[in-house]
Amino acid sequence: MALMTTPDATGTTDTADAADTADTTHTAEPAGPTGSPRSRAPAAAPAGAALPGRLWPVLLASYIGQFLVVLDVSVVNVALPSMRDDLALSGTALQWVVNGYALTFAGFLLLGGRLSDLFGPKRVYLAGLGLFAAASLAGGLAQNDALLIAARAAQGIGAAFLAPVTLSLLTRALPEGAARTRAIAAWTAVGAAGGATGGLIGGVLTDLASWRWVLLINVPIGVAVGAVVLLWLREQHRGAERPALDLPGAVLVTGGVGAVAYGITETESAGWTAGSALLPVLAGLAALAGFVAVEARSAQPLMPLRLFRIRAVAVGNVVTLVSMVGGFAMWYFLTLYMQTVLGYSAIRTGLAFLPHTAALILASQFAPRLTARFGSRTMTVVGGLLTAGGFLWQAAVLDTDGTFASAILGPALPMAAGMAVLMALLTDVSTSGVGERDAGGVSGLVNTSRQIGAVLGLAILGAVASGGAGGPEDGYARAFLAAGVITAASMLLVPFLPRPGKRTRSVTGPVPA
Repeated sequence: MALMTTPDATGTTDTADAADTADTTHTAEPAGPTGSPRSRAPAAAPAGAALPGRLWPVLLASYIGQFLVVLDVSVVNVALPSMRDDLALSGTALQWVVNGYALTFAGFLLLGGRLSDLFGPKRVYLAGLGLFAAASLAGGLAQNDALLIAARAAQGIGAAFLAPVTLSLLTRALPEGAARTRAIAAWTAVGAAGGATGGLIGGVLTDLASWRWVLLINVPIGVAVGAVVLLWLREQHRGAERPALDLPGAVLVTGGVGAVAYGITETESAGWTAGSALLPVLAGLAALAGFVAVEARSAQPLMPLRLFRIRAVAVGNVVTLVSMVGGFAMWYFLTLYMQTVLGYSAIRTGLAFLPHTAALILASQFAPRLTARFGSRTMTVVGGLLTAGGFLWQAAVLDTDGTFASAILGPALPMAAGMAVLMALLTDVSTSGVGERDAGGVSGLVNTSRQIGAVLGLAILGAVASGGAGGPEDGYARAFLAAGVITAASMLLVPFLPRPGKRTRSVTGPVPA
């Protein structure tokens, strides 16, 4: 498989931050005794790049970690009725089983990304994986709602530490180029596959064993992956001087993002003008404004504001957030349609998502080749419009008499393939032009943009689905229609992304935070 091949660094521009190096241009080697250029020594590889034979632990840790994080968002949904019956959970408690994970995950992403820059990706990966596995064990053994909700919240924190590292492992190990694009495309496909197969895995575990195994299954996987990371993944060498953690910034951004996410989730039941939704959103925005003010004055900021002067980072994250608002519809509303309208079981619903998973994986493999030929901006637009077209097609065929072939299989192919191309390229662009010392922070920013976009998508599209006449299928159709319009509109921002030849420029000179 091409992804398992260690990339050749020859002719690749290293995009280290200007504070690390001011010159990213390769210079000619002096001629050897025969008059031919001397071959490059291994030391000429970009800083942080994986050496031959050392790439497989990076790929394994990155992909399995990403799969676990995304899987746990969807796998629990299928087990919720069994959890409710076994533990006598109220409706509010059942909602917090889901939201407890989502809110801590969103709130701690930026902190998790920056911690990997300060203490090294291996240490933070193991810490996040350990907390995630321990919380899964506690949740699987929980005997009441309080313990289950607390375990899910702890799972979210572990996932928030783990998720940015799964991406920054790739951006540190692979220089910008075709190999890195392929690796990020596969990372995107693995995450999407985790979301798509979550229902199937959750249904099988719940039906054949117990809802507890939806959580307990993470424990042996975490132990096995942790052993591989501990034994074979090399920690990156850092300078003798370790930057201090920006504690005020960490508190403000964690509380701010968490409050905004909480307020948005409250709009589902209370509406946008209710105090229970509006006050947390306003408080969160105020905390984020305070975070920006603190970062502008901090000597060692949690998220250096100079990174937003890199156009790829700034515009890429905005496009990611907006496109994820629409992208959320594919899994959530289609699951509801299959189970509520068509009467599918949990296992049958998971099986029905297999074409989506296949399209995601295949498209992610072809995306780098098409990008090399047509350019990243062109293929980003193609991916976005293909996704939007799939959403509109889906909206047109949702009815009570729908079949697998007519209502699910057809729209699945453009919808899933387009999403794979779109997310892979946006992730690649949004992490380009960034030095190694900021790789974790930017990875946390990308994951935060995706998570906040998904939370917004649930609130906005949920309101659209419930805001009109007709049966459930009519509401789901309206949600897909809105998702198609939002996704297509987000493509209007793509021309603001830098051209491929310019996006590898880092901020040069001494730039204040």
